[in-house]
Amino acid sequence: MTVVPAKAAPLLIVDDLAVRFPVPRAGGWLAQRQGEVRAVDGVSFSVAKGETLGLVGESGCGKSTTGRAVLQLLRPAAGKVIFDGEPIHEYWRRQGGRWVWESRLRDLRKRLQMIFQDPFASLNPRMTVEAILAEPLRNFGIAAGSQRRERIQQLLQTVGMDPRAIRRYPHEFSGGQRQRIGIARALALGPDLIVADEPISALDVSIQAQIINLLADLRERLGLTLIFIAHDLAAVRHISDRIAVMYLGRIVEMAPAQTIIDQPRHPYTQALISAVPLPDPARERSRQRTILTGELPSPVSPPSGCPFHTRCPLREERCRHDVPVLQQITPGHQVACHLVE
Repeated sequence: MTVVPAKAAPLLIVDDLAVRFPVPRAGGWLAQRQGEVRAVDGVSFSVAKGETLGLVGESGCGKSTTGRAVLQLLRPAAGKVIFDGEPIHEYWRRQGGRWVWESRLRDLRKRLQMIFQDPFASLNPRMTVEAILAEPLRNFGIAAGSQRRERIQQLLQTVGMDPRAIRRYPHEFSGGQRQRIGIARALALGPDLIVADEPISALDVSIQAQIINLLADLRERLGLTLIFIAHDLAAVRHISDRIAVMYLGRIVEMAPAQTIIDQPRHPYTQALISAVPLPDPARERSRQRTILTGELPSPVSPPSGCPFHTRCPLREERCRHDVPVLQQITPGHQVACHLVE
């Protein structure tokens, strides 16, 4: 079920999205396939123009894979991705035994950009800042010569960096500065939608707030639409309008950010929130905590029924057999849990 915010028409609609990766038998990739990893398994949501949707969950839950599939950096195994009315999940064709983008998807690439998680790996160490930011402009024939350099300097100023840094290399910058360069690269083509894939997880805590504030400011100034992926619920709440909580490839709860924080209904969401320390020592000592036991199940062989039942402290017998459906319990608040039906 896809819920479209009433305040604006959706820029992005994701319907029953699935991404799977083959698992080969011993002998390498040419051997017969043993099974498949269900990295994303039936995810649906929408994002309105100018909105920020936060995707949260622990490592391995499928949130980064969801972001890459939305941008068609990964071809979905099933489901639909509709961007501004365009069914971009259909813009693939077979060529030489593999799937490649059609030209119309490449034309839309200007409007769909990504900020990568690791600023130390996402920038080419052999290229100057000018060359890094010039590459997308050159690929799409935007500006040239002095106009291109002016555009690059403007991009650096937009993300709070000295425009004179264009001749320096990535190793000459701190992690936070490198991430600003990555943000500038994502902005170079004037996109409508940006997927920020854990853009603060590789940074010092003192720098994380600066990057979150920068993204929030850019959203307001440039009218950006963001999908903000993170495992830190405390960070996501400061920038997101809505939050979707993922577990084992599925969305288990989705609601306005403040509703998720104040009124979490899914046991997994409650556990995530209880793991966030409170600034008040007295409240921190007295509050009830939800402690999860066990490990995240393997997406190669997920459990039957509710995917969370193997770790849920409130599970019932039906949770072992029946898969809960993401359904609306109050306006704008969806939960996939038998206990809140």
